[in-house]
Amino acid sequence: MPGVPIGEISPLGWVVLGALAALSVFAATLVLVKLVQFRRARLGDTRPAEQAMQLWRAGERGAALTTVAAAAGPRAALLRELFTALTAHPGDTAAAQARGAQRAIDDLAVLERNMRGIEAVVQAAPMLGLLGTVIGMIEAFGRLAQSTGAADPAELAGGIWTALITTALGLAIAIVFYFLSLWLEARVARERAALESLLAAVPGALAVPAPAAGRG
Repeated sequence: MPGVPIGEISPLGWVVLGALAALSVFAATLVLVKLVQFRRARLGDTRPAEQAMQLWRAGERGAALTTVAAAAGPRAALLRELFTALTAHPGDTAAAQARGAQRAIDDLAVLERNMRGIEAVVQAAPMLGLLGTVIGMIEAFGRLAQSTGAADPAELAGGIWTALITTALGLAIAIVFYFLSLWLEARVARERAALESLLAAVPGALAVPAPAAGRG
């Protein structure tokens, strides 16, 4: 396979390629930041929440609070708010739901932060590639117009390479980060569904049970 004739790419083409490189670095940084954030938040880890719910249903309220207090993540934070509210005001599930809903909204907002940046790269990269295409074709036809007699294909190489390379890179960047964005959004969507399920469980499963010591 022949190598890319780097010397044939025009200065304006290099400007577009530089902008595409900057966009890819920016998007890759955002993806890495989100992955670290999701890992620290224990996204998808259901064990602490399930254990705390089991303890709460069994009447072991102190142990349930301890479990969620020591755990990280939106689910643990939501249950911590619910358990605290229900312990302070037994039976007042409406107030507990309100506090829990606000906590869920805040945590989801943090998880979704900077996601728009990745989406912006997905939309901007093909446009920059198209700009490179237009620049390359303008250069190619400009050289063709300046030539006399039969056109020398070598004179058109720079513009054509600029058009093809910028288009290919723009599309490649958009495709890669489009799927990465979908994957990250899917993880946030699953967490949102889990938080909504926990909030819906408040009237029944999270109603204050009789203390374990009081059972016959």
